[in-house]
Amino acid sequence: MYPSVKNVTPNEDYLLLIDFDNGEAGILDMKPYLRFGVFQRLKDIKEFNRVRVSFDTIEWDSGIDLDPKFVYEKSRREVTQ
Repeated sequence: MYPSVKNVTPNEDYLLLIDFDNGEAGILDMKPYLRFGVFQRLKDIKEFNRVRVSFDTIEWDSGIDLDPKFVYEKSRREVTQ
C-alpha cells in the first residue's frame, strides 16, 4: 500500500509538488512523460495546471490520472526539518 496524495500544486516547468498522507512531500517531474499517449495533452500548460487530487491520487480535467504507486515511487522526496 502506498501513501495517498493529500495535496498537489502545479509548478513551472511541468513539476508537481505533492503532499502525501504519511507526512512526506515530493516533486514529480512530468516532462519525461509528455511525449507519450494521452499525456501529450498535458503539454498545454493551461491543461497541466488543472491538476487536482482525486481519491488517493491525482487527475486532470481531461480525465488523465496517475496510479498512486507511480506518483509515490517517481516523486523526489523533499527533506523536511
